[in-house]
Amino acid sequence: MKTDLDSERDYSQQIAQTIRDAIISGDLPVDGRLPSESDLATRFNVSRPTVREALKRLAAQNLIRTRRGATGGAFVNRLSFAQAQEHMVTTATLLLSMNAVDFETAVEARFALERACVPLACMRRTPAHLAGLRAEIARQGTDGLSDEDFCASDVAFHRALVDAAGNPVLSWHLAGAVEAMQPLMNMITFTARSRARIIALHEGLTHALDAGETPPALAALDALAAYTLELGSEIRARRGARR
Repeated sequence: MKTDLDSERDYSQQIAQTIRDAIISGDLPVDGRLPSESDLATRFNVSRPTVREALKRLAAQNLIRTRRGATGGAFVNRLSFAQAQEHMVTTATLLLSMNAVDFETAVEARFALERACVPLACMRRTPAHLAGLRAEIARQGTDGLSDEDFCASDVAFHRALVDAAGNPVLSWHLAGAVEAMQPLMNMITFTARSRARIIALHEGLTHALDAGETPPALAALDALAAYTLELGSEIRARRGARR
C-alpha cells in the first residue's frame, strides 16, 4: 500500500482511500485481516486515533468489520448483493427527498430502468417468480387492504419482476428505482389511483411473462408508466384547483 500522505488533505480520508484501493485491487483479500492500528499508524506515520477514524470510514461503507479479543482486529468484509441493495435504497431515498426530483423525471427513470429487465424476465422467469407475482396480485385484491399495504405489495410485485430477470447486478442497480422511487410515487398518487386498473395491468404483465412474450410485457409496463403519469397530472390539477 502507498503510505505517503498529502499534508494538505485529511489524513484519515487518505488512509481510508488507500486501504479501500487495496481491497478493490485484491491486495487485501476478502476475510483477510488488516494490519493492527499501531502497525498502520507506524506505516502512515500518523497517530492511532487518525487510523481509528480511517477504519470507521471503511466500516461505514461496509468494507471492513471489527472483532474483539485475542484473535480480533479489522477484517475485509465479504459484501453481498443484499447488503449493497440496502445501501442503494437508502442512498436513493435520501437523494430523491433532498433534491426535489420532479415526479415526471422519477417516473421516466424508474420505468426506463425496469423496462430493461422485461426481455430477460421473459426468458428467465421461473415458476417461483411467477408464483410471487401472482401472490402479490391476489394480495392487492384483498378486501379491506390498507393503502399502506397495497403500496407495499405494489413494490413487492415490481421487485419480483426485476428479480425474474435473473441478473443480480441489475437487481442491485434497480433496488433504488423500485424500492425508493416507487414508494414516493405511491405517496403522491394513492388518493387518485384505481386499484382495479393497476391489478389488471399487473395481471396482463404477469400473463405475458408467463407466456415468455416480450412485446406484450413491455406494452403492459408502458401502460403502467402512462397511468402513473396520468395520476401525477390529476393530483397536480387537484392541488391547483384548491389554491
